[in-house]
Amino acid sequence: MPEGCGRSRLRRGRDGGCRWPHPTLAAIEQAVERSGADIDYELQAGGVLELEFANGSKMVINRHGVAQEIWVAARSGGFHFRPEDGRWIGTRDGAELMQALEALLSQQAGEPVRLMP
Repeated sequence: MPEGCGRSRLRRGRDGGCRWPHPTLAAIEQAVERSGADIDYELQAGGVLELEFANGSKMVINRHGVAQEIWVAARSGGFHFRPEDGRWIGTRDGAELMQALEALLSQQAGEPVRLMP
C-alpha cells in the first residue's frame, strides 16, 4: 500500500496524489461499504475487487481492459458487463451492473444486500 494513501483501495497516482484505480470499482466498493452487509472487500492490484462473505465464499469483480468490460465471478456463475450509454450492461441479459450485483450479493450472502438508495 502506498504510504499516506490510507486504505488499500487507494493508490498513488502519477502526480503523487492518492486516487481510485477505477471509478466503477470504487463505486461498487463504496456501495458495499454503505450497505452494512457482512462482506469484507479488498481492491487488489490490476483493478481486481475481491469480496469475501461471512459464509467463506468469495466474489471477484475485475475490469478487463482489452475487452473494455467488467467481469464478475460469483458462486452462481460468471457475468460480463459492457459500457453502453453511460451504464454497464450485462452481455447475457441486459441487466444493469449495480442491479445485477445487488441480486448476486444478496444471493451469495444469504441476506438482502442493498447497494442502491
